Amino acid sequence: MSMATYVPWTIKYKPKSLSEVIGNEEAKKKILSWIQSWEKGVPEKKALFIYGPPGVGKTATVEALANDFSMELVMSDASTYRTEETVRRFAGRGSQFGSLFGRKKLIVFDEVDGITGTADTGGLSEIIRVIANTRNPIILIANDAWDPRFAALRNLCLLVEFKRLSVTEVMRHLARICAGEGIAAEDKALRFIAERSMGDVRSAILDLQALAQGRSSLTYEDVSWLAARDRKETIFNVLRMIFYAKSATTAKNAVNMADVDLDMLFEWIYENIPYHIKDPRELAAAMDAISRADIYRGMLKETGDWSFLRYIIDWMTVGVAFSWSKKASGFVPFRFPERIKAAASTKEEREMLEEIGSRIGEKCHLSISRAIVEVLPYLRIILQNNPKMGEKIARWLNLTDKMVAYIVKWK
Repeated sequence: MSMATYVPWTIKYKPKSLSEVIGNEEAKKKILSWIQSWEKGVPEKKALFIYGPPGVGKTATVEALANDFSMELVMSDASTYRTEETVRRFAGRGSQFGSLFGRKKLIVFDEVDGITGTADTGGLSEIIRVIANTRNPIILIANDAWDPRFAALRNLCLLVEFKRLSVTEVMRHLARICAGEGIAAEDKALRFIAERSMGDVRSAILDLQALAQGRSSLTYEDVSWLAARDRKETIFNVLRMIFYAKSATTAKNAVNMADVDLDMLFEWIYENIPYHIKDPRELAAAMDAISRADIYRGMLKETGDWSFLRYIIDWMTVGVAFSWSKKASGFVPFRFPERIKAAASTKEEREMLEEIGSRIGEKCHLSISRAIVEVLPYLRIILQNNPKMGEKIARWLNLTDKMVAYIVKWK
């Protein structure tokens, strides 16, 4: 299959009807009742405020709702909320009139968390005015409706909370996708992905596609490498945050959300730059940024001066994120670092390699990934060409005979 034919499964399997939206049944009933009340006239609460964590179906539900009721969907995002004028241009007239074809409009303010101003000034004040005077239903979407700035908004709106989906709900949805793609997936593998998504179905679908696309089967072995330990966010989510960041803060904060060491994250970013950034100039800029991060990594290693850390993070996140236009052609999965992956092809080998890397790292004050990439190849050469010296080093590193035998054969 060519890259041009890739379609993100989040789009391919997006619900077309409210009945296809998974989970949050009470919230959906509340939304349905509210939209039906518009058929009897303008209700007391002319706006709906949907809130909840990312990836639980808030926006997908609104799009499905508009489809069910044949409404013209007029949707905006945070870029619309900068000033009163931009809000007025977007929603002012739209809130007063139907579409050219006589359909009622559904006006949606997505990403309301990014709104500017207060209840008295800026984009927020204009949204409040639009709601007060609208003749068409309005929906606001945010992660948190309880921001103090939204007090006046809450008084005007009917609040609807979306909660994280259960593991079972996410797992069932992943199973349906696998069936649609002709993938025989083990329940244990799907449960693993579902549990790690922490109720974020969008994240789970993206992870499933990255792990399973192009396969005819998916086993637990295929996905278990993703986590030797629990993480705040999967590595796929963290990479998305960095590569597609719209702000420097988002890119840098992604580092704190990853429960992998900085060197391993560096390897992931380095590996995936050429797959996501195709324009030659942009690719050169991204590689320049990651190389600068690598230079500062070397300086930190040589001097022990941790003031270099901020430059490492800045260049490997912000430097890469803002080196390109973020216009990917089709779905491009994130790939496991070849320099790490090539070192081990089975679960047992990966566990052995991680333990060896851990012991080397403890003695040499290196991360596991850095120990594997920078020290292990040389230790193998020493063991093969000067066994006595190699064995002395191995004893100092507290490596077992089994580990030494593995290193000698390691490629």
